[in-house]
Amino acid sequence: MAAGRGFVRFDWVTIILYFALVGIGWINIYSASLDNTAIGFFDLNQVYFKQLVWICLSIVLIIFILAIEAKFYERFSSIIYIISLASLLGLFIFGKNINGATSWYALGSFSIQPSEFAKAATALALGKYIGDMQTNIKEFKHQLRAFIIIALPALFIIPQPDPGSALVYVAFIFPMYREGLHFVYLLLGFFLGALFISTLAFGVVWVSVGILVITALIYFRNRKKRKTKAFQYIFVAALCMGFVFSVNYIFNNVFEQRHRDRFNIVLGKESDSKGIGYNTNQSEIAIGSGGWTGKGWTQGTQTKGNFVPEQQTDYIFSTVGEEWGFLGSMVVVILFVALIIRVLYLAERQKSQFSRVYGYSVGAILFLHFFVNIGMVTGLLPTVGIPLPFFSYGGSGLWGFTILLFILIRLDASNSHYA
Repeated sequence: MAAGRGFVRFDWVTIILYFALVGIGWINIYSASLDNTAIGFFDLNQVYFKQLVWICLSIVLIIFILAIEAKFYERFSSIIYIISLASLLGLFIFGKNINGATSWYALGSFSIQPSEFAKAATALALGKYIGDMQTNIKEFKHQLRAFIIIALPALFIIPQPDPGSALVYVAFIFPMYREGLHFVYLLLGFFLGALFISTLAFGVVWVSVGILVITALIYFRNRKKRKTKAFQYIFVAALCMGFVFSVNYIFNNVFEQRHRDRFNIVLGKESDSKGIGYNTNQSEIAIGSGGWTGKGWTQGTQTKGNFVPEQQTDYIFSTVGEEWGFLGSMVVVILFVALIIRVLYLAERQKSQFSRVYGYSVGAILFLHFFVNIGMVTGLLPTVGIPLPFFSYGGSGLWGFTILLFILIRLDASNSHYA
């Protein structure tokens, strides 16, 4: 296609939403990190200026991504995926430990987190497998191979330890569902999650009794309508109860103490506003104190007093709530929802299955990050260390989401029904 014509075909709605979120994010990072130690605005020791450098470099990265032929991403997706896995494995030898996790490579005064780039690589590999191979995702062998593609990076990330980044890979179930994966997988995932939380909240005995009662009610309700064998119901109930009895072992032996504490606080089993629950408690205070219109930019007392630790990273939304209030928070939420809906729209209009799977992967990843981070900051979900896309401080995160989104924009310019 002609260069000028291709330039026009880039989806400018998505690009504008991207720059709006990045811009508002930087404004809040500036406020959250501003202190009296800066020798001037152009101080590379300041978080806000480092982020501004990453944003400027992101523009160069965007130009590079959009300049590459769209077929490159499909043709070399397997190689990109393998390089991504190698970068995750390399952390166990060359990685730098920061805050108890070996998740970064040290490059002078900067650090690179490869797990942020592995999401785009996995989305490309999954799209390649499902699309290029004309895979029938309804067949179990293809489902198994697709799940392996998704699980490998997550399994490499968990031991770092970084369970929050590994959790993101659950999002890849949704593009598989769009391509024909049976709804029972989604239902099973939600059901197991509900059983896990219910067991932690109410205990093994009560949840087991509930399973038996529900199973009996369903059996007696259906036995007259169809020929059902009691053994089938007993088998399903036994599997559920087996999972319930394993919850405490998983919780006590797989989860770290800080993760157990955060779950217990959210479930109301512990109260620790000065210890492990301090961040969430202070975040709630900051958001609540903002009222309808907020205290004004750089005027947040919680923010200026550094009451919310790491506020410029995972808890950046508390700055929005305090300084811009409910109305400002709603603007940010609306922008995120608009971006996610637009991404899904782009995904659905793709002509190739590879591009469609990749687009749905992008939408699912953005939604999971957005939903979990907002839930975490407002105290509705446990703290699991998932950043807010385009908002949280960090060059790796910003570049990872930029790559993820602009590869889709490049594919859309060539592969959509409107190209």
